[in-house]
Amino acid sequence: FFFFNDPATTEIYTQAFVGSVRCVQETGINAEYMGLLKSRGMTLRLRKTRKDRGNVTMGYGRVGKHRKHAGGRGNAGGMHHLRINMKKYHPGYFGKKGIRHFHTKKNTLFVPSVNLDKLWTLVSEQTYTKAKERLTKEGDKAK
Repeated sequence: FFFFNDPATTEIYTQAFVGSVRCVQETGINAEYMGLLKSRGMTLRLRKTRKDRGNVTMGYGRVGKHRKHAGGRGNAGGMHHLRINMKKYHPGYFGKKGIRHFHTKKNTLFVPSVNLDKLWTLVSEQTYTKAKERLTKEGDKAK
């Protein structure tokens, strides 16, 4: 607990601390808060902010500062201050290329092909036998 040069002061601070802990335990606020932190996946005592408390800039520096959207929101700055990144990792992101074709229908160019030797497998057996008989009759007439 607390230790001061004066034992009376130490006792006062210790009693105050124990009383506040008892109050928190009775209300259940602490347990609820700790449950919330556990659901987030990290304990409070391990966070970086605990170490940085009391520091004016919290470790972000006085000059650069920790601003909310320092480089702009989303893809802002691709042609300006983030140009090097865009050129290096996303070449061809900006500009036009190819022919514009409005309302493209992809299936209009689809033409299924069938090999001729497999053509008769697409019809029924009855159709195949009728066609074969007709061809043999016409072949006999031609001779």
